[in-house]
Amino acid sequence: MRRPRVSDAVNTTPVVELENLTVRLGRREILHGITCRLGVSGTGKAVGLLGPNGAGKSTLILTLLGFLRPSAGRARILGVDCRHSTGEARSRIGYMPENDAFIGDMTAVTFVRQMAELSGLPPEAALEKAHQVLFHVGLGEARYRELRTYSLGMKQMAKLAQAIVHGPKLIFLDEPTNGLDPPARLRMIKLIREIRDSGEANIVLSSHLLLDVEECCDEILILRDGQIAVYCNLEEERKSNRKFLMIETRGDQQRFVEALAKLGCEYAITNASRMKVVLQDGVEVRDLYRLAEQEQVQLRRLSYKRDSLEDIFLKAMENGHGGL
Repeated sequence: MRRPRVSDAVNTTPVVELENLTVRLGRREILHGITCRLGVSGTGKAVGLLGPNGAGKSTLILTLLGFLRPSAGRARILGVDCRHSTGEARSRIGYMPENDAFIGDMTAVTFVRQMAELSGLPPEAALEKAHQVLFHVGLGEARYRELRTYSLGMKQMAKLAQAIVHGPKLIFLDEPTNGLDPPARLRMIKLIREIRDSGEANIVLSSHLLLDVEECCDEILILRDGQIAVYCNLEEERKSNRKFLMIETRGDQQRFVEALAKLGCEYAITNASRMKVVLQDGVEVRDLYRLAEQEQVQLRRLSYKRDSLEDIFLKAMENGHGGL
């Protein structure tokens, strides 16, 4: 594979750019004026696309692939307009669909070769790449078997192989670990990370499995009712998350919370012995034990946690954001 060029690092073209994107199916409006910029091309970005059923994820992917036309607004892939330059946009894309789309009595190598040719590779190059990519995804020994004889995990790997065989700059992965057993899932996650880290291609990963997104993606876009509920850089979100503690005390709680306030900590008392505390920068758990000893209060229970992707997702599904 090609090593990332120095020029790639300064390329600021968004992987996906949406400007007031509106999509209707019949009389129903599915996407309602979405505007955002996802990722930066050339740096191996992975964007997680999340949302409940009916949120508009599939509609957005199909629009970016050119199968649905925007009713209003624009969608661009790597700077190419998906509506007015559909062919050019598709030439830069690899797509691993959620559902199988195989001819059962076709061998894997024939299937992947034909998909490579449809994506623009000459026949000889397509065959060579088909062999290479099938070995890469772990199907080298089974590449001459008919696809109908493949297990679910092998079919998922074959779908990944056809998505990457032509060297696309952007790969859409729709539920790539769907139905896989734990070893097969780990293999798929490893391959996705390798693609991301190579710098050869950017990824848009759509999945109902939050753990998959958390393990693979740099950014997340959460849709709800055809609108953007959350868009954030996942790593920055992790770093900026405040530290939440659930504390159970015994003793003079009021003296303890007054001492907490002097440290700049936020708190909420839930009952006579329990409270929620937010640790500010520079304040650690050991400081709370020091305060408790100073104020002669026992800390009987303390649970520590940071916001996970699940927390971010659940908050996005709420109408508003509560406090502590």
